Amino acid sequence: MRSVTANGYLKPALLQIAQAVEKMMLPTDPNHEYGNSDLKNARETFIINDMTGRPIFFSMCEWGVDNPALWAGDVGNSWRTTGDIHDSWERMMYIADQNDKWWEHAKPGSWNDPDMLEVGNGKMSNTEYITHFSLWCLMKAPLLIGCDIRDISADTLNILTNADAIAVNQDPLGAQGHKLRSDGDLEVWAGPLEDGSMAAILLNRGSTTALMSITSEDLGWGTRAEFMVFDIWQHKIVGEYTGKYSTEVAAHGVMFGTFIKQEEITDNSIAF
Repeated sequence: MRSVTANGYLKPALLQIAQAVEKMMLPTDPNHEYGNSDLKNARETFIINDMTGRPIFFSMCEWGVDNPALWAGDVGNSWRTTGDIHDSWERMMYIADQNDKWWEHAKPGSWNDPDMLEVGNGKMSNTEYITHFSLWCLMKAPLLIGCDIRDISADTLNILTNADAIAVNQDPLGAQGHKLRSDGDLEVWAGPLEDGSMAAILLNRGSTTALMSITSEDLGWGTRAEFMVFDIWQHKIVGEYTGKYSTEVAAHGVMFGTFIKQEEITDNSIAF
């Protein structure tokens, strides 16, 4: 680990101070699972960043090798949970699954990072890119554009600038959405939002269009709750439902929406 000035020169005194403080901060219990080099380096970097007196978003990457979701929240703002993403449906979904298992460890200022977005790089379909962006938004992942913005298509721009999807990603509650249940290739993912509503994804991992459903019980509201559905990709309210909402979902596609329990509907909650 190196601490440098703007001109690239080492700051040995600052580094020595950081290492000394870091040594005092490290766990002394020999059975402590994460007194490792990754934590050591992260603490040193965190201390040096803090010494600048400036707000810094500290993004960590050790590719999820030492399960950083278990310890990195003390020293960083986000951490990679996986190996590198590739521009393929199979790899993207594998990465999403790996990131999903750490959902309980995400919170405001401390985020699981499943790697940058592949949206617009050309090896997945537009439907698959919508799925990719939807999942990253629901999982509160850092949204890092990975395509060449100098030559961006209208379809790609429409995905990356969907304000309703980004609003879910930036929701102040900061609760990572996660997989609730699956039936073969058909999955339901969801997570709470600050206003009491739920963001949810009906995900069809299969190769043909499928009729999918989400219930008010899935959303934690009991079996017969009334709720309104706002479709994030259609940018409109699609209706009010009791107990269950069903829709057809394209192969490798999603229905991504916000679900508002009836008694919680206010003028503000439907001003999308």
